Amino acid sequence: MFTSYIAIGDSFTEGVGDDLPDGRQRGWADFVALGLAAASPGPVRYANLAVRGRKLGPIVAEQVEPAIAQKPDLISLNGGGNDIMRPRVAIESVARVLIDTADRVVAGGAHMLLLSGADPTAHLPLGGLVRRRGEELARAVRAELPRDGVTFVENWADAGLRDIRYWSEDRLHLNALGHARVASNVLRAFDVPVPAEWGVEEVASAPAGGRSRRTADYYRRYVLPWIGRRLTGRSSGDGRTAKIPVLTVVDPAGAQPL
Repeated sequence: MFTSYIAIGDSFTEGVGDDLPDGRQRGWADFVALGLAAASPGPVRYANLAVRGRKLGPIVAEQVEPAIAQKPDLISLNGGGNDIMRPRVAIESVARVLIDTADRVVAGGAHMLLLSGADPTAHLPLGGLVRRRGEELARAVRAELPRDGVTFVENWADAGLRDIRYWSEDRLHLNALGHARVASNVLRAFDVPVPAEWGVEEVASAPAGGRSRRTADYYRRYVLPWIGRRLTGRSSGDGRTAKIPVLTVVDPAGAQPL
């Protein structure tokens, strides 16, 4: 059982899309920390260094060493999602950085949780291109595994997560239900019980949602601002810092209702 856990990555790990009433983002990594705390006889500490909009290079440069320095039992990394959405990307290079980072984390004394993001491409413009790149990246990482001290959770291959019910209004980020399902995938990989109150099984067994529609308002609110940031070299994470920068004791009763 892991009693200290640090999550690093981009918006997926920060929890964008799972917005709480007070304006904070929760997300799958927070859920994993809560699940570990609920199953542990003693305290569990958790930090989340992820910052939205980060490509893999900055994630590694800015977050890996601060995570290792805190000497947690477990470090998770998801990255590359922002890379594969750019016009040009070398998939093998992205996979190599992920594997090299995993080796670096294990050498630093922590277990490495590598995980792919959920697949949003059924709901996105140019989704077919992004899906091919995501599948290529997953294959490249999988080819380097198994590896001592590394657990790989393939959310990209979870076909159920493609259902519109798991996605927020921007169609790019998961909502609370989607983040809870990702957390359940992670906890099951570690043989940790998934809290029944999350309702993951009930949601999964319910009828699938309808087909998503991209309206003019959708393009105006989400697609055009994204294009604008790409053209001007800006990021949604500019000026943002980690939401939980140091290991902090988790209150297992602190989960908000879905």
